Amino acid sequence: MRVSRQPDLATGAVPFQPSRRSLLRTATVAGLATVPAVMGANLAFAGTDSGTDSGIGTVGPLRLPEATEQITPLHVNVPEALLRDLRHRLASVRLPDRETVGDASQGVQLAKQISLLQYWRTQYDWRRFERRINALGQYRTRIDGLGIHFLHVRSRHADATPLILTHGWPGSFVEFLKAIGPLTDPTAYGGTAQDAFHVVIPSQPGFGFSDRPSATGWTTARTAAAWAALMERLGYRRYIAQGGDWGGGVTTQLGKLRPKGLIGTHLNFPEYAFSPPVTGTVTAAEQAALDEIQTFSAQYSGYFQEQTTRPQTIGYALADSPSGQASWIYEKFLDWTDNTGRPQGVLSTDEILDNITLYWLTDTAASSARIYWQNSGGGGLTTLELPVGLSVFPHELVRSPRIWAERAYSDLAYFNDQLPFGGHFAAFEQPQLFAEEVRKFTRLVK
Repeated sequence: MRVSRQPDLATGAVPFQPSRRSLLRTATVAGLATVPAVMGANLAFAGTDSGTDSGIGTVGPLRLPEATEQITPLHVNVPEALLRDLRHRLASVRLPDRETVGDASQGVQLAKQISLLQYWRTQYDWRRFERRINALGQYRTRIDGLGIHFLHVRSRHADATPLILTHGWPGSFVEFLKAIGPLTDPTAYGGTAQDAFHVVIPSQPGFGFSDRPSATGWTTARTAAAWAALMERLGYRRYIAQGGDWGGGVTTQLGKLRPKGLIGTHLNFPEYAFSPPVTGTVTAAEQAALDEIQTFSAQYSGYFQEQTTRPQTIGYALADSPSGQASWIYEKFLDWTDNTGRPQGVLSTDEILDNITLYWLTDTAASSARIYWQNSGGGGLTTLELPVGLSVFPHELVRSPRIWAERAYSDLAYFNDQLPFGGHFAAFEQPQLFAEEVRKFTRLVK
């Protein structure tokens, strides 16, 4: 296997590099351990498999290399047959008739869908994306019976604070790629060496290059326990956790678990967002947030109901149609980013398609949707006692008022709802602003 040992040209960040010596010892530098790992075998994707014996489906999902409890480098090299299949499907796509309204109130408008699909078929370059992520440093390791994929980029600053970042749906590790530079190399972005982070970005179970669970039980709490095991396996003894959307749920549960070494959690979307801690007479800020919850429920929650109740059914449609998969995700970038009518105002078409293509090639439409079904039982408000920071971006689905955060978190170390830009995908949309928010919180608890 060829494992790139070059720094990311876009960020200047140096990926963690495994060595044979790390099999024998773990050196400690400034209180932070370097990462024990193994030299990887030639890990590339081993072709395709329909996953059934029915004869239906000649091109199936990627077969991921088997993970062990060792930390093994991952080199992504998608078989060309899968890319040809994608282009073939895009060339023969079948579309519905045009919407009967002049806006996006019925969903993704036909003209925007056609434009996106044409670009995907004729201009999008997956190999460009492969080169980018392979240069960063990707790994897999087996935790709680499941192969977990993660990016690991260590800062050149030895005293950097370890930081684990968790995505939600319909995101992925792709959301955080542009934030790696500002987080790991803050001196290049107006910060100081003391603001640096060693960054760990895992893919949630059922997402991306992590294994798809074959049984129930992978709640946000179980994923949080896996993240605690991952950070321990990486040798980190003092770290920060950050997350939004379902990543906020995992990060909250990690804070509840409070493993040794976790010193604080930063959120950009709290777990309680749609079931807030309301008591007594509500304030004007609370009422505004409650109105946002009502608007979301009435106008934007169709996907939520489907994935909470019948993730397998929607999975059949999305797994068989790249057009369906694209619209299912693109709609969320349209509705949830801080844009002026098209998500390409804040994200490039290539960036949007990096995320969509990852879902398509890994066939994770159903497995990722099951996170809704798996966590649909609720469980009440999760209160946290360790330091918590909350950054509320202006185009968030529900803009949590400070009073809710104070009721949920007894040690609310940082709260900011006066940010100028940004929506639900904060790190993806505004990476430098996102990184600065994480820095501000970390300075207070470090």
